[in-house]
Amino acid sequence: MRHPRVLIIVQNLPVPLDRRVWLECQALTAQGYRVSVICPKGPGDPRFEVIDGVAIYKYRPAPEAQGVMGFVVEFVWSWIRTALLSLRVRRERGFDVIQACNPPDTYWLLARLWRTRGVRFVFDQHDLNPELFLSRFGAPKSLGQRIQYRGLVWLEHMTYRTADRVISTNGSYKKVAETRGGRDPATVTIVRSGPDTTVMRPVYPDPEFRAGAEHLLVYLGIMGPQDNVDVVLELVDELVHRRGRTGVRAVVMGFGDCLEELKARSSELALDEYVLFTGRVGLATIAQYLSAADIGIGPDEKSPLNDVSTMNKTMEYMAYALPSVSFDLVETRMSGGDAALYVPSGDLGSFADAVESLLDDTQRRVFLGLAARQRVATELDWRAQAQSYVGVFDDLTENAPDEERRANWPFQPRPAAQSAEDGPRFVGLDSDELGSFIAARARSGDGVG
Repeated sequence: MRHPRVLIIVQNLPVPLDRRVWLECQALTAQGYRVSVICPKGPGDPRFEVIDGVAIYKYRPAPEAQGVMGFVVEFVWSWIRTALLSLRVRRERGFDVIQACNPPDTYWLLARLWRTRGVRFVFDQHDLNPELFLSRFGAPKSLGQRIQYRGLVWLEHMTYRTADRVISTNGSYKKVAETRGGRDPATVTIVRSGPDTTVMRPVYPDPEFRAGAEHLLVYLGIMGPQDNVDVVLELVDELVHRRGRTGVRAVVMGFGDCLEELKARSSELALDEYVLFTGRVGLATIAQYLSAADIGIGPDEKSPLNDVSTMNKTMEYMAYALPSVSFDLVETRMSGGDAALYVPSGDLGSFADAVESLLDDTQRRVFLGLAARQRVATELDWRAQAQSYVGVFDDLTENAPDEERRANWPFQPRPAAQSAEDGPRFVGLDSDELGSFIAARARSGDGVG
């Protein structure tokens, strides 16, 4: 019997760097699907590669967007390159279903073209683009802004209208799909971006990652205008220069449009010896820093987009038993539950107070860290999400799981990931060892293990 074939289209990030999309690819291949991906190239990426059975076709990304016309050029360039590569994928591997991951909401037209060949369409909605516009620019005032905003709403509407199934990252997005998108609730499935906690788990870090810091804060994520990473700098400035916490250091991991501006701002605030920008880093480095740090920082302020979006960083902090402090957003609280601290959006003083309260209270850090790891492993882990995700494609392709498939992951647990022989050692997940590890993170800045 021929295995169902899926083509996944991503424009925002390369794969496998896009963690959610890569987890989706792995879930499908584990269940016998033949998976292909079209995405932009990252630095040094080949045009084509096969990783763990997933065929990845990559195109040279468009020049960096500048202004409205820059974004139009980027979207048109990416759409054409993706359309041409879809012809190659069809010839070399074939596909029965296209999954498009937004932003942008432009691939519904490509899906309609392929529908004439019997191809089904799944919309995996990662962002609400109208809300993204409102968060960046506010309510549209000029004629040009109104045209742009209405254009985004129209593109989203056409994507909803074209899709055979919609995948939403949380309940807030599902509600938008059903109300603004007019979708039948039965055709909208929630698949949260939960971490694979067999892979994302604390390790005993190399002391060099803490670099002797008395207290280490960490941020992990994209650095766009809506991500408010400047709050991390304002927080460190408050702690170091106004509250005398000269032993505090912050590691900022990630990349994005605002990275260079943030570096310049760090220098303006005389924070260069207190803040480290790593740029884009791999999973091994992320594991080291999240294991070495004392507190994860969620600087995203309340906005039409942020309030209803799931912040992956929150769950990744939780996977490493890392207490976190965030502004109080609907979906951030949904993810963190009682395992994190929340402060009113935009209140830097309260944010600094919450961070200080954790720095000075080892017992509370241990309590929150244990609660975070327990919650993410039992309620938010990717395995349950993967079952829901695969179920969307099983339904579309009438590929009901048989006994053989149900014996495989994600329907059955897979063995916990093991460190390489010469790599870092995993922290035991029983409460005694994990609690001792959390408590020891800040002892004299000497590392743990």
